[in-house]
Amino acid sequence: MKGVLLVNLGSPESTNPKDVKKYLGEFLMDERVIDVPYWLRTFIVKGIILNTRPKKSAEAYQKIWWKEGSPLIVLSERLQNKVQAKTELPVALAMRYGNPSIKSGLQELHDKGVTEVLLFPLYPQFAMATTETILVLAEELRKEFFPNMKITDVPAFYNKPEYIKALSNSIKDYLSDKDYDHILFSYHGVPERHIRKSDITKSHCNPEAGNLSCCNTPSEAHKYCYRHQCYQTTKNVISELGLDENKVSTSFQSRLGVDPWLQPYTDRTIVNKAEKDGIKKLAIVTPAFVSDCLETLEEIAMEGKHEFLEAGGEEFYTVPCINDNDEWVDVLAGWINEFQLTTNN
Repeated sequence: MKGVLLVNLGSPESTNPKDVKKYLGEFLMDERVIDVPYWLRTFIVKGIILNTRPKKSAEAYQKIWWKEGSPLIVLSERLQNKVQAKTELPVALAMRYGNPSIKSGLQELHDKGVTEVLLFPLYPQFAMATTETILVLAEELRKEFFPNMKITDVPAFYNKPEYIKALSNSIKDYLSDKDYDHILFSYHGVPERHIRKSDITKSHCNPEAGNLSCCNTPSEAHKYCYRHQCYQTTKNVISELGLDENKVSTSFQSRLGVDPWLQPYTDRTIVNKAEKDGIKKLAIVTPAFVSDCLETLEEIAMEGKHEFLEAGGEEFYTVPCINDNDEWVDVLAGWINEFQLTTNN
């Protein structure tokens, strides 16, 4: 019997600083998120971050928390329910950090008699700190608790025409009655060293070169190159919607620490668009996220808007994530049903 496990990032149980601290501890102690030796990661996370950041992060979560709970969890549950209504296969939901856990998701499917799982990380682009950590943990759990279960994972879908069409249509629908001068595609950032570590050729990616030559040169490395996949997502949407390339930019948000992360940085780009480029009306899309979350609802829609207006901007539009958009639901259900048919043959 076959089943599906949708996996998203996760969220604290509540906006209480204790719950936020617990969540941040699990998240930041992941060796694929902060990829330094264990002793150093422990010092950074438990010695510094968890003693300073939880209260501030809790205040940020309080700004965006819904009556039903965490927006990311609520939106993920809505997506799960809609997809379940369009497929005969059981569809479970899990989070990489927090609850419901990947173990509980696999257990739920196991209890329903599932022996073959389609593991579906809800990330359009591949990255060590997102897709890879889900795949690694799921395999560890399978070996330890579900040895007779087979897991098939869904690769990055940033280049899938049906996904790009659904994403593009959601952007077009939201902006149809908005007057904007420029669209900024903001992706979650990663340290530059993650790009090198994910380069399976060990010779192609060169983010420190300061240009996009490696991203634009065809290579097997692109299968796991987050930066390439982000820029390609932007290009795909530009093509789908027929946008003017001169009115579209790409940037990266949410950096942590002092090491160089992928650039240009979103916060600086937002300010520069207003101060240097004279952009008065800015729209922002966040295609690294399938579900709206702290990074989109607070960091962009609130902090980003404040920064833009302070810098002289006049209108700031945050395009919602694809969330439980009906066209996106149809795409997901189609992929799942295709998996069912393919594995039945």
